[in-house]
Amino acid sequence: QVQLVESGGGLVQPGGSLRLSCAASGSIFVANGMGWYRQVPGKERELVAAITSGGTTNYADSVKGRFTISRDNAKNTVYLQMNSLKPEDTAVYYCHQDYYPIYWGQGTQVTVSS
Repeated sequence: QVQLVESGGGLVQPGGSLRLSCAASGSIFVANGMGWYRQVPGKERELVAAITSGGTTNYADSVKGRFTISRDNAKNTVYLQMNSLKPEDTAVYYCHQDYYPIYWGQGTQVTVSS
């Protein structure tokens, strides 16, 4: 059994911040590497941030400098700190591990609007 539970989304004004959490369980261990994706209706899901097993991080150009991915291996939880949010950041955000390419959680909705 694998499980990914995203939380922390909500409605925020432009320029605001949110901190997303993804609690993993079962066979998924965030220490093995995780990614955050987002999807807008009508558009393809895109990778916005990732952290490797070695701790290397990478970001999509659209979020670089504003988002930070991190993890707490003891809690088996990965985080996405989102600062200086823009309306174009509005999407459903998902965490994901490539070792389980078919499995996705329900995601958490982030809406950036005034």
